[in-house]
Amino acid sequence: DNVQPAALCQNVTVQLDASGNGSTTAAAVNNGSNDACGIQSLQLSKTDFNCSNVGSNSVTLTVTDVNGNQNQCNATVTVQDNVQPVAICQNVTVQLDATGNGSTTAAAVNNGSSDACGIQSLQLSKTDFNCSNVGSNSVTLTVTDVNGNQNQCTATVTVQDNVQPVAICQNVTVQLDATGNGSTTAAAVNNGSNDACGIQSLQLSKTDFNCSNVGSNSVTLTVTDVNGNQNQCNATVTVQDNVQPVAICQNVTVQLDATGNGTTTAAAVNNGSSDACGIQSLQLSKTDFNCSNVGSNSVTLTVTDVNGNQNQCNATVT
Repeated sequence: DNVQPAALCQNVTVQLDASGNGSTTAAAVNNGSNDACGIQSLQLSKTDFNCSNVGSNSVTLTVTDVNGNQNQCNATVTVQDNVQPVAICQNVTVQLDATGNGSTTAAAVNNGSSDACGIQSLQLSKTDFNCSNVGSNSVTLTVTDVNGNQNQCTATVTVQDNVQPVAICQNVTVQLDATGNGSTTAAAVNNGSNDACGIQSLQLSKTDFNCSNVGSNSVTLTVTDVNGNQNQCNATVTVQDNVQPVAICQNVTVQLDATGNGTTTAAAVNNGSSDACGIQSLQLSKTDFNCSNVGSNSVTLTVTDVNGNQNQCNATVT
C-alpha cells in the first residue's frame, strides 16, 4: 500500500484563557482525512498558543495511514484574546492648591490592574478638581489591554482644601462720640483678604472702644474660608477723642475786703461742666478783683478735658 491518505483540514479558532494560554488539537483541525486502509495517526505542527500568537497562525496537519504513508494539509489557527483585564482601583486624596485647583492621575487610582497579555492604557473619568468638588467624588478607571479588551472599576477621590486664606489688614481710626463710645467692624479692618474657594467670615478681636482705649490698640482679624481654614492678621485701631467738653458757667459775686481786694475761682464759676472722658482742668480768665472792678465784670471759663479738647463759656463776676 503506497497510496497517500487524503488529508483534509479546516481552520479553527483558539480562545486564550485568563492566563494568556490556549490550545487546539489535530482532531479539531482534521476535517475528514481518510485512507482506504485506515488512518494510523494525526499530528499537528503547533497546538499550544499564547499572547504572542494573537491573530492568524499557519499550521500543518500530518496524516499517517496504517501502512506508514503520509500526507499533509495546511490550516489557519486564529488566536483570540477576549478576556477582560482585571481592573483594581484604590481611593485617593487630592489637595487643592492656593489657586483652588488639584489633580490626580489614572496611575494614582490604579492599584495593580493586570492582564496576561499586557495593559495598553489606563483612563480616568475625571482628573481635574476645584473648589466645587471638595468632598467625595466617584470616578471610573477604564483599563484597556493590548488586544482592546476593557474593564472598569470605581474609586473615590476625596478633594480637600487645606490652604489658609490670605488675611490682609489695614489700620483704622475710631472717633469717640459725645458719650465716650465708638466702634469699628471686621469689614473696615479687612483690606482685601481672599481665598480661592471663598471667604466664609471675618471676625475682629475687639470692635467696641471707649475713653479708656484712647490711643493705639492692637486688634486681630480672623479670616475663615468656606472650608473652615483660618488665617489672621494684626492691625492698629487708633481711638481718638475729638469731642469738646460741655462748658457751663454761672455768675458769681465777689465781696472786696478791707484792703479793697477780692477773688473768685474757676470752680466757683463752673456750673457742672462735663465730658464723657473726664475734665482735666478749669481755668478762669480773671480771678483777682479790686476797687477798679466794682460792678459787672465779664470773665471766660476755659474747660479742658483729659484728651486736650477745650470749650469755653462766659460769666459775670459782680
